[in-house]
Amino acid sequence: MNKVILMGRLTKDPEVRYSQGAQPLAITRYTLAVNRSFKREGEADADFIPIVAFGKRGEFAEKYFKKGQQVSIVGRLQIRSYNDNEGNRRWSTDVIVDEQYFAESKSSFENRMAHQPAPITPAPSMPSADAADGFVPIDESFDDDLPF
Repeated sequence: MNKVILMGRLTKDPEVRYSQGAQPLAITRYTLAVNRSFKREGEADADFIPIVAFGKRGEFAEKYFKKGQQVSIVGRLQIRSYNDNEGNRRWSTDVIVDEQYFAESKSSFENRMAHQPAPITPAPSMPSADAADGFVPIDESFDDDLPF
């Protein structure tokens, strides 16, 4: 089984590119800062995890996700290798998005952004099942309006 569930804050606005070909496909990349549950002396508080969203999911992320916003991702881990310009073998690890959710309300995000700079690390822990009502599923057949 290959399943990844993450909640964190975007470190910058998502960046979209389109594949070449008869039917270009959106490929959107962004990074989530995900707090660690514990910290050792001298270690970072968060992991910075590269996320990739394809097609409509990628277009949605590029249009509605913003730096500092808290989101939740369900996806799969993908590891690939390639040779760089000098012929060295390199490895890349990404989370490929299957589902993505807003993990805070639009008004909460806008109020926080208006009153203080957005932190790039999320709240210290995942919410309990009782807090699940703060999540908003993203409708993949979106048009120009947010789904809420």
